[in-house]
Amino acid sequence: MQDFIKNLSKLAKDKHNENKKFFAKLKNKPPKNLDYVMQELHDAEFKKTDCLECANCCKTTGPLFTDKDIERIAKHFRMKTQQFITKYLSIDEDNDYVLQSVPCTFLGADNYCSIYEVRPKACREFPHTDRKKFQQISNLTLKNVEMCPAAFNIVEEMKKRIKV
Repeated sequence: MQDFIKNLSKLAKDKHNENKKFFAKLKNKPPKNLDYVMQELHDAEFKKTDCLECANCCKTTGPLFTDKDIERIAKHFRMKTQQFITKYLSIDEDNDYVLQSVPCTFLGADNYCSIYEVRPKACREFPHTDRKKFQQISNLTLKNVEMCPAAFNIVEEMKKRIKV
């Protein structure tokens, strides 16, 4: 797994143009059963992928924090929301709350998340490969295949299954 993660960025860059063309065609004419196929591919991949072996998403990028995320996590820490924001978050160029630094503050050495039960929505849904109307998030998926082995594998399998 670690070798795959080390090579993932290069593999994703090598496939970038191919993936970009595929997603452009998919966006123009998504198959009627796309959501069903994506759910199937997602479920199959996560039967064989253990995120705890990887945690590359937590090591290389940070999630966006919604207001609800901030309230929920601050409550978990018994902090006021502004205290939580000051201690852990900053505002990015899109005016979204993000972590002050990566790897994620809440990631342990064992790849376990210390706030797993109250983690942000973006973390719960990552890598977003089972999202409805999947074709609408192609730019996000292109980024995710660079850091997530499961997303990379799902997209590769998707290109085999879906003819555009």
